[in-house]
Amino acid sequence: MKKLELMAPAGNFEAFTAAIQGGADSIYFGIEQLNMRARATMNFTIDDLPEISNRAKKNDVRTYITLNTIIYDHDITLMKKIVDEAKKNDITAIIASDQAVISYASSQGMEVHISTQLNITNAETVRFYSHFADVMVLSRELSLTQIKKIADEVERDQITGPSGELVELELFGHGALCMAVSGKCYLSLHTSNASANRGACVQNCRRSYKVIDLEDGHELEIDNEYIMSPKDLCTIDFLDQVIEAGVKVLKIEGRGKAADYVKTVVSNYREAIDSYYDGTYNSEKTEKWMENIKTVYNRGFWAGYYLGQELGEWTNAPGSKATQKKVFLGRGSNYFSKIGVAEFKIETHSLRIGDKVLITGPTTGAVETEITEMHGENGPIETAKKGQLCSFKVEETIRPSDKLYKLVPTEVKEEAHV
Repeated sequence: MKKLELMAPAGNFEAFTAAIQGGADSIYFGIEQLNMRARATMNFTIDDLPEISNRAKKNDVRTYITLNTIIYDHDITLMKKIVDEAKKNDITAIIASDQAVISYASSQGMEVHISTQLNITNAETVRFYSHFADVMVLSRELSLTQIKKIADEVERDQITGPSGELVELELFGHGALCMAVSGKCYLSLHTSNASANRGACVQNCRRSYKVIDLEDGHELEIDNEYIMSPKDLCTIDFLDQVIEAGVKVLKIEGRGKAADYVKTVVSNYREAIDSYYDGTYNSEKTEKWMENIKTVYNRGFWAGYYLGQELGEWTNAPGSKATQKKVFLGRGSNYFSKIGVAEFKIETHSLRIGDKVLITGPTTGAVETEITEMHGENGPIETAKKGQLCSFKVEETIRPSDKLYKLVPTEVKEEAHV
């Protein structure tokens, strides 16, 4: 039996490396501005494609470019260039929603995956797009019962894609949800002339609001709930049902997220998927995985509509509810490979024996460790303060300019240091 494919996000090389470290089978990413995270500070360029391809091949990971915004006439030249360069650099597939992209990528022999933006909700739509695509991301609003019906029809009717293989159904499994139907939102365009469907969402829905009675002017402030901001999707505690519904690809959201988020979420879903197939998936393990993924960015979790719920669950916080936060400490200055010791310059706060730390970098990805012993310029030390050099053992190779963070519980205030 083919295992469920675990698909990870990447917005830069740090996250790309972290996805590989976490055990992803495939990685999706945006190029230039024609993707649904075009507004994000993290996006790859066409010039990055050779390096992306090389890293993916070395690690036997598939690569997917998200070319899934709506396309205007003036975008066609860039769209074609991205597709051509993707093919030239052996990128696995293009994720698309606009028919111009679907048609051109297909005509160039590129594997096509249909984006959730096309809102596929039935087997007949799968049949229609099977002339162009091998993988289809289903609408986020479907229940697992509806998904299983589609999967059963694909199997029964032997609906195949251009590759000649049965069409595979993909599902969003974890991460941020939009209040709009499968992400097709016009609120940002209305208020800020920034189209969410062009990757430029300003996230109006994540804010707090007042309700005004237009007849008498009375205002009501919506307390304790962000009424347009859903909790994050999480399926790790019913992943067995997702697999048994016939889903073949599970997508983790987060192309705008940091490397530690990517590695933590991906590695826990990797364990969950492997546990299902080796027969050890159980509630005790799901509780542990849930606690792990709560340590990184999240707005609280719910099951989406997959278990039959008709209405969304809304967060009661404007930002992350992660149980752990990162405190930036400094940057790498040297790595002594013969003894496995990394040296860092502390730029803020202090580092002490017993602290848990995170190290991130474009080729380092995300590495966590606990400080059990530490040396300064003149020998062993208990604390490294701002302005000091310190060194400690790290199993993975660390590069100069890698960032060092202290990991602390969210409820603990970081003390100020002079």
